[in-house]
Amino acid sequence: MSIFPTKILLATDGSEEARQAAQAAAELSKDTGSEVHIAYVLPSPTELRGHHVYSQEVMRSVLEQAEGEARSFLEEQAKQLGASGGEVAETHLETGEPDKEIVRLSEELGVGTIVIGSRGLGAVRRALMGSVSESVIRHAHCPVFVVR
Repeated sequence: MSIFPTKILLATDGSEEARQAAQAAAELSKDTGSEVHIAYVLPSPTELRGHHVYSQEVMRSVLEQAEGEARSFLEEQAKQLGASGGEVAETHLETGEPDKEIVRLSEELGVGTIVIGSRGLGAVRRALMGSVSESVIRHAHCPVFVVR
């Protein structure tokens, strides 16, 4: 039994920190022979709506456009990770609360490590908003590699 993961889940959101996490996941994959699953989580329709009232047609159109852009983003991430030497197994587009979806997907896939970026929110902002990476660390069943 190896101490290295055979599956890595890279959680990305397009930020600079997520780009650095992708590079770390590629290096980890290359060095350990692990496959990488790349995940992007879209906000749920209720989160998109916020305090505004939109028709079903407008919401459907916005969601379809967001899904299309997210799929293109995931394809580009997979190409970049592969070009960096990582072995991309699959991309995953999820909808919901990012921290919960990342943990759920990691359990569903049986990954050995989650790689995620951290924006390094200040203490006050973190206390008010929470942090996706901190929540993933608290709830994940496997090690979490946080890249700052």
